[in-house]
Amino acid sequence: MKKVYTWQSNQYTITTNHNVFDLPAIHNYLTQSSWAKGISFETVSKSISNSLCFGLFYDHKQIGFARVITDEATFGYICDVYILENWQQQKLGQWLMACCHAHPTISRLRRIMLVTSTAPNFYKKIGYTPINTENFVWQTFRPNIYKE
Repeated sequence: MKKVYTWQSNQYTITTNHNVFDLPAIHNYLTQSSWAKGISFETVSKSISNSLCFGLFYDHKQIGFARVITDEATFGYICDVYILENWQQQKLGQWLMACCHAHPTISRLRRIMLVTSTAPNFYKKIGYTPINTENFVWQTFRPNIYKE
């Protein structure tokens, strides 16, 4: 079993403890997001089991989330980052990302990437730089994979 890390600030907690994650709430948010619309509960559950995840809680209610896919040696990909709308504009996203970067595994990675079309200014503010070189990032994109 992997070591659990927890950060506390007033009534807010960020933890890597998968046992306290509210999977239905995470699934509900992601299935309505622009990047994972229609994703199944099983897919969300499996992705969380196979990733390093960070849950943000206020008085034991999950209000945010971030997931890192990593080889735990050189590379990490941050995805599924969100803060519920009622909790935005309180610098909780910055704290969530700071905790992700402070985690011993993530803090030693050579490269951390993410893809965003919804929050580029947020990520720029916390130190990410855009990659605008033509043909530098390649992907296979199957937008209808979650449709039944």
